[in-house]
Amino acid sequence: MECIRDENLKNCNCSYEPCPRKGKCCECLHYHRRHGELPACFFHDSYERTYDRSVNNFIKMVQTMGMRTA
Repeated sequence: MECIRDENLKNCNCSYEPCPRKGKCCECLHYHRRHGELPACFFHDSYERTYDRSVNNFIKMVQTMGMRTA
């Protein structure tokens, strides 16, 4: 499967600019999974900007905001 990085970037809300995985969803998912985290695209922008990609922060966000997304 060919990576569609340019297309992925249109929907990527990751604000960590030096990230080498930006737009490379497969790499991003594997990286965060290895670290027990979720990628930026799972988070509302206000939560994403904290760089706390933990499952606990995701649960807190859903409890606070419901299932609304960015």
